[in-house]
Amino acid sequence: MKVGRVAIITRGRYAGKKVVIVQPNDTGSKAHPFPYAIVAGIERYPLKVTRRMGKKMVEKRSRIKPFIKVVNYNHLMPTRYTLELEGLKGAVSADTFKEVSQREDAKKTIKKALEDRYTSGKNRWFFTPLRAYPVILLTGFWLTLAGF
Repeated sequence: MKVGRVAIITRGRYAGKKVVIVQPNDTGSKAHPFPYAIVAGIERYPLKVTRRMGKKMVEKRSRIKPFIKVVNYNHLMPTRYTLELEGLKGAVSADTFKEVSQREDAKKTIKKALEDRYTSGKNRWFFTPLRAYPVILLTGFWLTLAGF
């Protein structure tokens, strides 16, 4: 996996959320003895904005809640998309997770970088949540699957 690749988390609390790989580690480490990636993602996506909304409302609905996490490669599904963000590279490292204050500072810088990217209108797909589409089984029951 490469830096800047957009992936989808498939397991855990953030399952179905889009993330960007900040720092991949193919060999693992002593703390994490498996191949993993440090990722930054969107916990709460921005809401829909229309022309009728005022400036204040647009600003409020354009907020993003980010998260940072160490994720096993087995729980990441890479996509064809990439996201070039210079602000993310220096913000998160392996030492960031040791102190809560460092983690909060990293989240703030990531939030600013992601919101700037969102307001510029680039990488639109990254800022929309995955949608569930109904699928009919032969028995007649409805199932929902994450749509791609």
